[in-house]
Amino acid sequence: MADNFAGGKLKLKGVKDGKIKKKKKKKVDTDKVKAEITDLAAEDGSKEEQIQQPPQPKKTSAELAFMRAREKREAERILKKAQTSHRDRVNQFNEHLDNLIEHFDIPKVSWTK
Repeated sequence: MADNFAGGKLKLKGVKDGKIKKKKKKKVDTDKVKAEITDLAAEDGSKEEQIQQPPQPKKTSAELAFMRAREKREAERILKKAQTSHRDRVNQFNEHLDNLIEHFDIPKVSWTK
């Protein structure tokens, strides 16, 4: 059995000399990059002065009324929650659970009655 063993390294198909060459990273010239950034910043500053943003669309009276009503409802809800203490809310919740129908209870079944 040991006679059939070839021995040696495994070779990858399609690779000559058995070595994989890594790609070299390109070096970035930091001076050029800094110069480009400063040029772009200078151009952006001048463009901002020339180009003005279009005015935002104004809200209609119905939208304003809706916003006011929503804020009023939120304020009322907050005041209502602030009036009751945590203990009261827990008691109300427990009462609500007691009043619920126990849907998942297993009914008592007896053949003898």
